[in-house]
Amino acid sequence: MNRRDFLHATALTPLALSAPAPALAGPPPDWARLRRRLAGTLVLPGDAGYAAARRLYNPAYDGIRPQAVAYCANPADVSACLAFARAAGVRVTSRSGGHSYAGWSTGTGLVIDVSRMSSVAYSGGRATIGAGAKLIDVYDRLARRGVSIPAGSCPTVGIAGLTLGGGIGVVSRKYGLTCDVLESVRVVTADGRLLTCDAGHHAGLYWACRGGGGGNFGVAVSCTFRTHPAGDLTVFFLHWPWAKAARAVRAWQSWGPSAPDELWSSLHLTRSASGLDVQIGGVHLGPRSALDRLLAPLVAGIGRPSSRSVRTTSYLDAMKIMAGCSSMSVAECRRMPRAAFSARSHLAYRRLPADGVRALVNGVARGGRHSVLMDAMGGAIGRVSPSATAFPHRAALFSVQYYAEGMGRSWLRGLHGDMSRYFGDHAYVNYIDPDLGNWRSAYYGSNAARLAEVKATYDPDRVFRLPHGL
Repeated sequence: MNRRDFLHATALTPLALSAPAPALAGPPPDWARLRRRLAGTLVLPGDAGYAAARRLYNPAYDGIRPQAVAYCANPADVSACLAFARAAGVRVTSRSGGHSYAGWSTGTGLVIDVSRMSSVAYSGGRATIGAGAKLIDVYDRLARRGVSIPAGSCPTVGIAGLTLGGGIGVVSRKYGLTCDVLESVRVVTADGRLLTCDAGHHAGLYWACRGGGGGNFGVAVSCTFRTHPAGDLTVFFLHWPWAKAARAVRAWQSWGPSAPDELWSSLHLTRSASGLDVQIGGVHLGPRSALDRLLAPLVAGIGRPSSRSVRTTSYLDAMKIMAGCSSMSVAECRRMPRAAFSARSHLAYRRLPADGVRALVNGVARGGRHSVLMDAMGGAIGRVSPSATAFPHRAALFSVQYYAEGMGRSWLRGLHGDMSRYFGDHAYVNYIDPDLGNWRSAYYGSNAARLAEVKATYDPDRVFRLPHGL
C-alpha cells in the first residue's frame, strides 16, 4: 500500500479560473531588457522550454499561457522582476511548486518562479531552505542529518507555498504545523525590498506568513525552521468493507483527534472503478507494539478489518510511503507524474452527529468516482492560540477534503453543501477553492482583519493579486 493508493489520486475535473484581467494600455513589455538583468532564465512563448515552463502540477491548467516565466536564481532576480512588472504594467504571479488547487500559481502576465532557489542547509538545530525546494528533497536532505520538519505528503509541493498557508502534515499532531516551526522568512516585497522577517523584525509580516496564504504579501525566497529528530516511524493501513463505513466514521472521529500526539491518522471513504472502500491509515512515532495498543479501541469500535498492513521503517521511507513513491528513488519521487484534480475542503470543529454521518456516507456512495479524506488534527496544533499565527483553525478536530473525477463539479458542490450544515464554513487556504463565496472568513476567521492591515502595509498598490487575494 502506498500513498498514491491511499489518496486515490486519479484524473479529476478541472477547476474554473477567474477571467484574466484586461491588458493594460501602453507599449509592449521589453522582455529582452528584463532578460539581460536576470542571473536566472526568462522563458518566453516560442522559446524551446516554454511548454514545460508554463505547466503546473495540475494538467487542467495547461491552456494558460503566461507572457513570460522567470526562473529566478536569487532574490535580486525577484526584485528585478517586480520592478519590471510595475514599470511595464504587467501582472505578476509567484510560483513555488505550482500546486495551487485553483491554478492560481500561474497567470497571463509574468510568472515569478522560485524553484531554482532550492538549497537545504542545516546547522545547530535549524534548517534554512530555499523557497522552491520540493518537499521530497527537504525530507531527503534533512534525513541525512537525522532531523526533519513537520510538513505534508506530496513529494513535489514547494516548501514556501506549504508553509505560507499553514502546513498540515503527517506529524503535525506531535510537532505542530509547518508554519509553527518557521523562525524566520526572507521576503521580497512589492517595492523590491528583501526583508528578513521574524519575531523581532517586520513581526506583522512574519505573523502573516504563518498561515496567511501564498501570493498575498510578497515573494518568499527562503525559510528557516526549527527541526525535530527524525527517528523510525510505524506506518499503518487498515481496510473495512463499505457496510462498516458509518461505524468507521463514528469511531474514527472520536479516536483520531484525541489520540496521543505521536499518532496521526486519516480516514478515507472512496468510490472508485473497483467499488466502495473504507480505509484508515497513518503514522506513529513509536514502535509497532505501542501502535497495536492504540489501534485496539478503534478496531473494537468498527470491527475486524478486512486487511491490515503495519510496517516500522525509517523516517524518510515513511514519508515516501505517504507520498506514494515508496518503491522509487528520491529522484524518481521528484518526477512523479502530474495529476489532474479538483477539490473542496472543510475544517471540522465538532464531530458529526448521526444524521451527518449518514449524509457523508450516502454522499460518497452516490454514482461516480470520488473520495472524502479526513485528516486528524488536535495535539500540538490545538495548543497554539488562533491569533498567534495567521492560521486560525486551532480548535478544529480534523480537516476534510472532497475529491471528484469527471467533467463537472456537481458532486463536489452537492456534498460540500450538504456537509456545510454540520461543518460550517471553515476551509483551509492551502486547499484553495474557487467556489467559496465567503473565503475571507472561511480561510482566516477572526484573523482576516489583521491580515488586511498587513497587506495594506506591505503591498498598498496591490501588486500581488489573486481571485482570493487579500
